[in-house]
Amino acid sequence: MGTWDIGPFDNDTAADFAGDLDEAALEEREAMIRGVLKRAAGPADFLGIYDGERVVGAAALVAQHADCDRPCSNYGPSKPLPELPVDLRMLAVDALDQVVSDRSELAELWAEAANWSKWRQDITRLRNVLDPPIPPQEEALFEI
Repeated sequence: MGTWDIGPFDNDTAADFAGDLDEAALEEREAMIRGVLKRAAGPADFLGIYDGERVVGAAALVAQHADCDRPCSNYGPSKPLPELPVDLRMLAVDALDQVVSDRSELAELWAEAANWSKWRQDITRLRNVLDPPIPPQEEALFEI
């Protein structure tokens, strides 16, 4: 695994994906991100490591457009992305759910790493940017 940190583009595969986005025409970039997310979110017996690494990078780009407070990293795309449609958020959430599932080679490899919990927290934070959890209600809105 050519990985040097837990960030979404801190591995060879995602950094290469960022480079592919930079080389593509502006109008092709959204389709490239959608394609990565769609392949992972769809039904599959097993999600390979390279697909998983691309998903995390693609989801980070979608989150960045959803007002993410943290830049992707020095290894993300250097050229601007088009405005990304809102529907990519839930597609990214579904794809991230596959990345951390028991059918994911990336999750399997991270489970063996010393900083697995930090990686998992980063994926959860990314997922929460895309689909913020609903805070619990402290008071009932009406009496039953």
